[in-house]
This record gives sequence, structure tokens and C-alpha cells, in this order.
Amino acid sequence: MPSFSVAPDEATVAALVAAYGRAGIPQEAVKLFRLMPDLGITRTALSYNAVLKVILCRGREAMARRIYNAMIADGVAPTLSTYNTLIWGFGLCKKMESAVRVFGDMKGHGVTPDVTTYNTLLNAWVRKGDLESARKVFDEMPGAGFERNSISYNVMIKGYVEANKVEEAVGLFTEMGEKGLRLSEKTFAALMPGLCDDEGKAAEARKAVAEMAERRLTPKDKSVFLRLVSTLCKAGDLDGALEVHKKSGQFKHVLVDPRQYGVLMESLCAGGKCDGAVQVLDELLEKGTLLSPKSPVLEAPAYNPVIEYLCNNGNTNKAETFFRQLMKKGVDDKSAFNSLIRGHAKEGALEAAKEILAIMTRRGVPTDPHSHALLIDSFLKKNESADAKTALDSMMEHGHLPRPALFQSVMVALFNDGRVQTASRVMKSMIEKGITENMDMANKIVEALFMRGHVEEAIGRVNLIVENGCMPDLDKLLAALCEKDKVMEAQKLADFALDRDFEVSFSTYDRVLEALYTEEKTLPAYSMLCKIKHKGGVVDQKGCDALMDSLKAGGYSKQADILSRILAENGSSTSKRGKKSAMGA
Repeated sequence: MPSFSVAPDEATVAALVAAYGRAGIPQEAVKLFRLMPDLGITRTALSYNAVLKVILCRGREAMARRIYNAMIADGVAPTLSTYNTLIWGFGLCKKMESAVRVFGDMKGHGVTPDVTTYNTLLNAWVRKGDLESARKVFDEMPGAGFERNSISYNVMIKGYVEANKVEEAVGLFTEMGEKGLRLSEKTFAALMPGLCDDEGKAAEARKAVAEMAERRLTPKDKSVFLRLVSTLCKAGDLDGALEVHKKSGQFKHVLVDPRQYGVLMESLCAGGKCDGAVQVLDELLEKGTLLSPKSPVLEAPAYNPVIEYLCNNGNTNKAETFFRQLMKKGVDDKSAFNSLIRGHAKEGALEAAKEILAIMTRRGVPTDPHSHALLIDSFLKKNESADAKTALDSMMEHGHLPRPALFQSVMVALFNDGRVQTASRVMKSMIEKGITENMDMANKIVEALFMRGHVEEAIGRVNLIVENGCMPDLDKLLAALCEKDKVMEAQKLADFALDRDFEVSFSTYDRVLEALYTEEKTLPAYSMLCKIKHKGGVVDQKGCDALMDSLKAGGYSKQADILSRILAENGSSTSKRGKKSAMGA
């Protein structure tokens, strides 16, 4: 409670009462009002009106009635402002019985209502949701000698719109124009919500926006533009939506909602006007609307179509610029990421594609197998086989199974680049994944491994192929090794085949033995010959005799004797030559 060094007058106290009310301290306003007699200040309608407004703002309808009754008891005559305040306050509290009673009391106290009184009562009925009673008051005004003004119409238009009676609202709006009444921001604020959400009223809504722009009236509710653009797009009026969008940028203090851009881009793409959607995107990027921390996040249907269109038409960089702004809003959209990878891959920007893939991996976003395949193909087209292999590995790491043809392409590229061991690793991955369609290439890789001296790896690959239900052409492979003078490699492969009873012609073994004899590889030849005879194979007798002579000459008499006994023991057996197969040994 304030202290006064000089006794204030009523106007000062009334102003303080009102100030307490605006500050949300009604109890202090009431205390000050009640203190006025102690301060020697006579209370008139001025101070009564001030305190009535304060307490009615807080919904204290019963207290307001008591103060009003005290006002009458104190002999203070209520003024027109008093009654208008009471009707307004009771309407705010939706106590229409009290509001109507006060309206009736006015004449009994010799106070004539004015147009503000009728408008206040009209607004009270609208707030209550009783449009029938509101219309009755509206229709009575001319008979009571009061010309309905813009406020009267604004109130009724708002009521009809809120009750979804848009036809009636439009009728009153038209009537206002015919009567030459001033169309204000409040008029359009009351009408536009009804027009914006009704496809059947889209034409009227466009006219209203044009008139607002002409009169330079900025709507209080800025969402009307987004709602109207959305309605026009649903109605298929894309040109109208674009027109409203352009006009929305002409209003002062109106920052176009990013979702409005999104609705337009989605609808334009759906309507086959993708170039128009790109123009809308250009405007969005130019204005930097998405960069605002307060701007809402666009939904996937709003951005995915235009991103896909850009990526399919050689403009992936713009699509990425757009999507990176969305990423800052927390958007991790799988479709958009994969569109960017495909777009960059098609345009040959492979580093950019790899970067997008790395971002997806860090963020745990699922990838698309087609995107991986396109990236691999792009590396292959640029003759970058090592990067293609890395991309293939990444594809499998993300849980996708490459097509057999993709494995084949990568293996061929690596093989042709001389990266045989790398091609071998791809082959291993392929076979372990159960893909056995590319065995011709697998055989070439195995042969190349032997030729380069990677014997253990080559034999391991042969074993892997067999374990997965296939059998490489070992006869052909052994023959090729012998022709290329890879004698020891051939001997190791032959030993491997003999140990596992793989299907190899004994004539092929003879050829390997012959190569060993030629190279004077006595002990390896002896070991191999023993295994062949153990399996019942028949070999060239001259070769055997030559081998025994070599063993003796080399000081391996024991081995020569053993070989002699083996040959003698098998001498009575059949000399049939052929193939012996024992898969699964």
C-alpha cells in the first residue's frame, strides 16, 4: 500500500487502482479503494468503475455485484461507463443472466445505452456461444436507434466463424463492404480462420488476402497464410497457393512459416511441378528461414520429394545444402540420405557420397542397398577398384548382401588392376555369403595366387570352394601350373588333392611327376608317387625307374627300396588308369 505525503485526489487513486489491476494484484486495488474514505476522498463513479473493472478481470462476479449494490446504497449514480463495464465483465465471466439484468437496469436508472453497450452485450453472447441471442441483439440495434458499426459486424463474424457457420460470416463481410464500413485488421482476423480451412471458400479467401495486402493490413494471426496455402494445395489450386504465398511476404512483420514452404514443395512435386518446388526451395534457402533456432522442423513429405528430384536431375549439391540445414534441426531421414548418396554417385562426386555414408554410419541411420550398389558402380566406372572394394565391404558391414554380378564386377576390376590378393578377399567374402555363381572368376583368382607364389592362400581358397559345394577344375589348374613351370606349386596342390581324395585324373598326376623329375625334385616326387600308388594309381614305369635311380644317386637308398617294394606289390594289380573321386574324405 503506498504512502502519500500529499493527499491524492480521486483521479490519482482511480489510476492507482487500475494500475494494481494491470499488475495482477487485485487485492491491493480493493484495499486502496476501501481506504479512500479514510484519506478523505469521496468515491464517485470514476473510482467505482475502476475497481469494478479490476475485480471483473479476475472473474470475481459476486464481489462485483456487492460493490455495485454498495455504489447504489452510497447514493453514487452509475454512469454509462459503469453499466458497460458490468456488462463486459459479466460477459467475460459468462454470467449472461447478470449481464442482461444490468442491461435492463440501465433505463430504470435513467441511463440510455449507446452503441458500445450493444456491442458489449453482443460480444458477451458470442463469448457464451449463444449466436441466436447475439443475432437478436444485432438485429435490434437499428430499431433502438443505433447504427451497427464495424465492431458490431466484427463480433458477429467472429462468432459465426467459431461456430463453423462460414456462409453467414461471409454474408456479413459482404454487407460491410456494401455499407462502406471500414474493414480493419480485426475484421479479417475474425473472417480468415473460417475461409482458410474451407476448400469451398478458397476463392473468397484469396480475395480477402488481396484486399488485406491492398489495405496494408497485417493479420494478427499469422498462421492464416499457412492454413490458406494448405487449403489451396489440398484443393489442387497450386497457382492460387503460390499467389497467396507471394502476397504473404508483402506484409510487414510477417516471417513466412517454413512449413508453408514445405506444403508448397510437397504439393508442387505431387502435382508434377517440380521446377516450381525448386524455386520455392531457392527462396527458402535465400531467406535462411530454417537457420532460425525457433523455426519448426519440416515433415518428411515436405522435403523428400524435392530432394529426390534434385538428386535425380544433377543438382545434388543444392539438395545437400538444404538437407544439412534440416540435419541441424535433428532430422536423420533415411530416404533423404540415400537420395544424396545416389545423386552424388551419379554425378561422380564420390568423395561427397562417401562423406554422406560416413554421416549415416555415425548417426546409425539405415542405408539402402541400391545406394551402396550405385556408389560401387561409380567407383568401377572411374577405374577405382580399391575404393569399389572398400564400398563393397561397407555395404556388407551395413547388413546388405551384394548381388552376384556386383561381386563379379569388383573381382574383375581388382584382378585386372593386378590386385589379386584383394580380389581373393572379395572372393572369400562372396563364397562365405553362399554365392557360387562366379566360379569362373574364382578359378582365375586361385590360379593367379598360385602363379604369384601365394600357395597357402590359394590352397585355402580351393578348400573354401569345396566346402561350399563346388569343385574347381583341378586338372586344368595343375596343367596350367606345370606349363608355367610352377612345379612346386603344382606339387603342393597335387598333395592337397591326394590327401583329400579330390577328383583328379591320374594322368594329371603323371604330368606333375614328370615336371618334378625334370626339375630333379626327387623327394617331393617320391612322396607324391607313394601317395598315388597307395590310392591304386598307375604311373609311368620309366619314370619310376628314373626316380629310383635319382634317389640312389642322391643317397636316399632307403626311399628307393621302399618305392621298389611299393611298385612290386602293385605290379599284380590292374593297370587301369582313370579318375578316382572321394569327396568328403
